[in-house]
Amino acid sequence: MKFMKLGSKPDSFQTDGNNVRYVASELATDIVVNVGEVKFYLHKFPLLSKSERLQKLVAATNEGNSDEVHIPDIPGGPSAFEICAKFCYGMTVTLNAYNVVAARCAAEYLGMHETIEKGNLIYKVEVFLSSSIFRSWKDSIIVLQTTKSLLPFSEDLKVISHCIDSIASRASIDVSRVDWSYTYNRKKLSEENVNDPKWKGVGNRPVVPKDWWVEDLCELEIDLYKRVMMSIKTQAIVSHEVIGEALKAYALKRLPGFSKGMIPNGEMVKFQSTVDTIVWLLPVEKCSVSCSFMLKLLKAAIFMDSRERTKSELVRRIGQQLEEASVNDLLIRAPEGEITRYDVDTVQKIVEEFLKQEQNAEIESTADPELQEVVRRPGILSDASKLMVAKLVDGYLAEIAKDPNLPLSKFVDLAELVSGFSRPAHDGLYRAIDMYLKRIWYKICESTSSGLEHLLEARYNDNAGREHPEIGKSERKRICRLMDCKKLSVDACMHAVQNERLPLRVVVQVLFFEQVRATATSGSSTPDLPKVIKDLNSASHGSSRSVTTNTEEDWDAVATLEELKAIKGELASLRLGNGVGASDRNSGDGKGSTIDKAAMNKMKGLLMSRKIFAKLWSSKSGQGENSGSDSSGSPGSANPEEAKSTPSRNRRHSVS
Repeated sequence: MKFMKLGSKPDSFQTDGNNVRYVASELATDIVVNVGEVKFYLHKFPLLSKSERLQKLVAATNEGNSDEVHIPDIPGGPSAFEICAKFCYGMTVTLNAYNVVAARCAAEYLGMHETIEKGNLIYKVEVFLSSSIFRSWKDSIIVLQTTKSLLPFSEDLKVISHCIDSIASRASIDVSRVDWSYTYNRKKLSEENVNDPKWKGVGNRPVVPKDWWVEDLCELEIDLYKRVMMSIKTQAIVSHEVIGEALKAYALKRLPGFSKGMIPNGEMVKFQSTVDTIVWLLPVEKCSVSCSFMLKLLKAAIFMDSRERTKSELVRRIGQQLEEASVNDLLIRAPEGEITRYDVDTVQKIVEEFLKQEQNAEIESTADPELQEVVRRPGILSDASKLMVAKLVDGYLAEIAKDPNLPLSKFVDLAELVSGFSRPAHDGLYRAIDMYLKRIWYKICESTSSGLEHLLEARYNDNAGREHPEIGKSERKRICRLMDCKKLSVDACMHAVQNERLPLRVVVQVLFFEQVRATATSGSSTPDLPKVIKDLNSASHGSSRSVTTNTEEDWDAVATLEELKAIKGELASLRLGNGVGASDRNSGDGKGSTIDKAAMNKMKGLLMSRKIFAKLWSSKSGQGENSGSDSSGSPGSANPEEAKSTPSRNRRHSVS
């Protein structure tokens, strides 16, 4: 730290209690200067020879026959006045970064200019500031911190602006010229200079990271920090990545709990101002800061109820980098008073902003055909970005589906935003849908039954689905239409065909497309699929009893015993037929025969595992029946008459 000594006489100021200062001298004091609650017993001559204000004050007191003057509003208070008084006496005074601004402001207040006496205090302090303080990195920061309590003098005297210019110019200097000390305690050191040719062969000289200055600036209050960062950005030398790193470091320093996504309740106004300023300072360039960092800022802004402009700006910027986010980043707690657990509306706005990039690019590209290629390229979304966002939304849907208060409309609306994004598999979306249906079933069972027998009764009760508005036929149809059964993996298909929460039509479609896939894998031609599966899949009308006569009811319909027999019989014939046909066609080709057998065995395991059909089409009348075994022709009832009396349309509801 730089310092400067003024004067040569020994310090003879004495203290009498907490509020009295005097000069130990043979001469009696002849003036009392009241600075706040402190009294200074001094001599007129040394003071009046250097202070214009004291000259005027003493002249006024002489007219009133008083030896006391009052200067309650001197900047820096008693300590700053004592520095000025010692300078007047010629006593030794040490100036440093912590007291120099106070001394400068107090000298200005007392009028200690060169016109009063050459080499006065103002001149001495200005020389010290310009020759030492403003040339030191850390001293400039310390001085800037002390200026806040000395406003408006420190601002009027341009001490603040000089400090800011000094700090900004040093932060923008080439790292090869940094030869002063700085604070850098961060775990991950920058490595951008490691391979720089100019550093090779420089012995053991440490590499200076480009963001060497960010931690020292974290000591500044937010208003001063804002002005320094604006000055650094104005010089346009520091990269936007380093600016972003500086803002991140400041948020971690000034917002307790920020790294964990939590903001304390205390000092809400102060923290709100910090968040608003950080967002305002974000560089305009994309990817200046990580998407995860901005989502933490958004969580803080929502928690502290920041200005809508701040939240809207964050939503816009997050949407431009949404492919970088994780599911955990998007789990934003809903504001107080909301019934849902998470703020789904905000996430939907973020996804909409992501989609706007391509829309805006298309609009701009058509405005000027000559500049079409130049304008379109930066804004068009890549297939990889779309795929990552689609998977991100699928994972997010699976998490929010656990919320018992989540409306179906919010779930579906968010899923439909990315429905146009092509993705190779819909397993993630299926998992989210299954999670939502499972949560609804648990909610129904908790609200309608307390014991096991009631739970079983709710499984087969038609009214269970009707009483809950979210599990009606149209809603189940709407949510299940979000996924493409053709894009489910084999494992997902195995789960789906045994999933008692899915509508019958969805299960049949899964079976249909899995059979087509198995056949295509075997290399044989498309088989004659079972008529019942074909009819249910194509939603044809006006056929026999096995064909659906009401499209809406198909989604919750349960097959009759006759339909069960027909389906299992035709599937058995299909498997046998495919096996024989494959053997005949590939009798001369052992490889082809092996493929057909593998495909047939795979489909056989798919269709017969865990008594699939007994679970799919079990009806209320079958409560006393035993499900057929894997080798049986159909899951028939022990009492045929009882089976015939079963209503033709039931709803299948169950819990896993």
